Amino acid sequence: MKDGIFVEDEAGVSLVELCRVCQADAEWVITLVKEDFLDPIDMASKKWRFSGVSLRRALIVRRLQLDLDVNLAGVALVLELLEEREIVHTRLDD
Repeated sequence: MKDGIFVEDEAGVSLVELCRVCQADAEWVITLVKEDFLDPIDMASKKWRFSGVSLRRALIVRRLQLDLDVNLAGVALVLELLEEREIVHTRLDD
């Protein structure tokens, strides 16, 4: 079993950590920030940190691009549908 951490409970992950986990370079992450897929916790800071939500989104984007060759427009649609699905499931559980 792999050990893990709950990123939401901590101060987030750094740009370097995000790149390592996603097996991507900083340019890829910067593109996702510019395209509004990811939001650094403090955009004005020179050392970006990302929340657990951003980490999860980055992993989904990476998988969609690598496994299914989905472009950024397609990724945006998939993310929107996944988030809407999550909202519906949350409402149904209440």
